[in-house]
Amino acid sequence: MSTGTAIAADPYVVSCTLVPRYEAVRSARDFARTTLRNWGLDSLFDDVALVASELVTNALRHAVGALPDGCGAPTAQVPAQLARPQGPEGRTPIRISLVHRAPQVVCAVSDPSSQGPVAREADFVAESGRGLHLVDSFSTSWGWHPLAGAGKVVWALFEAAPAVGTGRHRSA
Repeated sequence: MSTGTAIAADPYVVSCTLVPRYEAVRSARDFARTTLRNWGLDSLFDDVALVASELVTNALRHAVGALPDGCGAPTAQVPAQLARPQGPEGRTPIRISLVHRAPQVVCAVSDPSSQGPVAREADFVAESGRGLHLVDSFSTSWGWHPLAGAGKVVWALFEAAPAVGTGRHRSA
């Protein structure tokens, strides 16, 4: 469930505000599908959708506490000082943005937490904890930056027209 898509004067810079609920992950994938299709970059959808899903899930789980952790217990709620601005239903929104500057696409997710993402040691029997490893594998590069005041943006870079057989997760 999104609160709306804002298309700036530049059609290659688009954002969508997401309500912090389970449905936000699907909304982020739908937003990515529509945007990439409009840009004629359907071939990037699988990689961008997977990364967008992971970044939005992390924002929900660690920044807004809308999803349970790997043990099934709800995570802590957002501290009051980070709970602004609020979207519908009084919940702090997260935002997904896609930027296309040929030959690259950036998928960025902002959230109200100022704590940076931390990749855990891979545990192949755990139910969670591999998301940032997937982000690293399916994007060219990724990182994060704090936002002025409070919050952060986590981004992943994709090559819009990679040569056949390239890409970090498709190595020979």
